[in-house]
Amino acid sequence: MEKESQAIEVEVVEIDGVAPVPAATQEETPSNSRQSWQDWQNWQGRVRKLDMRWWPLWIVLGAILLVLLLTVGLAVAIVFAIFRIIANVLRGLLSIFK
Repeated sequence: MEKESQAIEVEVVEIDGVAPVPAATQEETPSNSRQSWQDWQNWQGRVRKLDMRWWPLWIVLGAILLVLLLTVGLAVAIVFAIFRIIANVLRGLLSIFK
């Protein structure tokens, strides 16, 4: 026969002569919803400012963005140069046959 663990439910009435504070349940009232909306309104000013604790992240993200922009720019320049070379070769070949 297997031993089963038994769960014991107890209610703490008093510890060292002090009654525990009952857990407060918050009900949705108009004042609570109004307070939460005012909390969100305070975020507007915080979003516009860059927090100085995040400057290493901004430097890393800026460096990644710079590398991506340089890579795309270099790829566009190479495609443009190849197009110009092919256009000049074709123009030279077509001028011979005229």
